[in-house]
Amino acid sequence: MKLGLWLGLGALAAASVAAAPADVKMLEVTGEGAKYWSRWRGPSGQGQVPAGQYTDRWSPTTSVQWKAAVPGRGNSSPIVWGDRIFLTTARDQGLRLSMLAFSRKDGAKIWETDIPRNGVEYPHEKNGYASATAATDGELVYASFGRHGLAAFDFNGKIVWHRKFGIIDNYHGPAGSPVLYRDRVFIYQDANPAPGQRAFVGAFDKKTGKTIWETPRSETVGWGTAVVINTGERDELVVSSQRRVAAYDPETGKELWTVRGMTFEVIPTPVVGHGLVFASSGRAGPTMAIKPGGSGDVTATHVAWSSPKGSPFVPSGIVVGDLLYLINDMQSILTVHEAATGTLVYQNRLGVAQREGFSASPVHVNGKIFFTNDDGQTFVVEAGRSFKLLHVNELGARTLASPALVDGTWYWRTDEALLAIR
Repeated sequence: MKLGLWLGLGALAAASVAAAPADVKMLEVTGEGAKYWSRWRGPSGQGQVPAGQYTDRWSPTTSVQWKAAVPGRGNSSPIVWGDRIFLTTARDQGLRLSMLAFSRKDGAKIWETDIPRNGVEYPHEKNGYASATAATDGELVYASFGRHGLAAFDFNGKIVWHRKFGIIDNYHGPAGSPVLYRDRVFIYQDANPAPGQRAFVGAFDKKTGKTIWETPRSETVGWGTAVVINTGERDELVVSSQRRVAAYDPETGKELWTVRGMTFEVIPTPVVGHGLVFASSGRAGPTMAIKPGGSGDVTATHVAWSSPKGSPFVPSGIVVGDLLYLINDMQSILTVHEAATGTLVYQNRLGVAQREGFSASPVHVNGKIFFTNDDGQTFVVEAGRSFKLLHVNELGARTLASPALVDGTWYWRTDEALLAIR
C-alpha cells in the first residue's frame, strides 16, 4: 500500500474513533518498589527509567563492575529488590528448573531453589524453558514456568506455594511473565486446542496461591505478558494474543472488550500512551492503537489507527514523548510512528539485517533509547523525530534478555553470565 494512501486511511480511522482520554495509564509500581526493578520492564511496566547517572557506553572490558556465572540457560530478565537480584534458569534440557538469587554488591550467588516439574516439554530452541521474568513485591518472588506451574519463593529461597495447571503446550514453550496487582498475581496461558489442554487467564492469591478467578480463553497460542491499565474510570487487565486483544476486569475476570486483527504469533507486551494501548502482532501483522474502556467487540469503533509497517515479532515497543518506537526483529529495522496518529516518522536499520535478530525490549533513560540485539550489541539512539545513532556498545556475548536498571547500574543477563555495568 502506498504511504500516502495508508496515511489517509489512518486519518480516516482516527476520525471515526472518539477522542481517547488523556488519563489512560499503565499501573506503575509505587512505594518502596518504585526504587527497584521488580518486574518485567521495570516499575513503569514500559521500559521507562527515571533520569539518573547511567552510563551510555560500555564494552566487555570497560564499565563492568562485576560478572557472575549463571548456571543453565534462560531468556528471563533479572529483577531487583533491595540488595538482591532474582533470575530464573533451566538446566539439563529443562529437567531442572530453578530460581536464583544474587548479591547486587558483587554478584555472589546467595541461593538457588528448584521447582518440581510437570511432564516433558519441547519448546522452541530459541525460547527454552525459562523465558518468563519473575516479579516481586518485596515479600515474595513469583515465577511462572508454563506447564510446570506458578511458584512463590520467600527471600531465603523457600517455596511458599506452587500451583500446577496441567498440560499446557503452545508450540514454542512458556514465556509470559506474572503480573502483580493488589492482593493477587495474574498470568495467562494459551495452549493448543488438544484434548486435556486448556487456555486461561487467572488471578491467584499472592500469599497462598489459591485461585481468585479463572477465565477460559479460546486462543491457541500466545507468549506475551498481560498489563494492567487505568482508563480514568476503571482498571483493565489487557492481554494481547493470537487474533485479538482483550481486556478483563481485574477483580472478577469478566471479559470487558475485544479488538480483532492480530495475527497468529503474538509476543510483544502492550504499551500505553496518549490515551491509547499499542499492541503489536507477529512476523507480518499490524501494530494497533486501541482506545480502551469499551464493551464487547469494539474493533469497528475503538481502533484509532493500525499500521503494518515495522511491527516487531518478539521485542515490545516503547513510547517516548509523542513517538512510538518499534524494532522489527525480522529485518533489524527501527520504525518510529507518531503515537497519537500513526503517522510514519522514520525508519532506519540498526546494524545488519538479521532474521529474528532482536529479542530484548528497549529501555529509555536520559533522552536515549537502548536497543539490544541477540549478538549483544546495544544501539544507543537519541529520542526524537530524526534518526541519530549515538553509540554502539558491545556486551561480548549472546543476549536475549532485557536489562534491569537500578541506582545508576545496568544489570544484564547474557547466555552464560550476569553483569553489572556502571
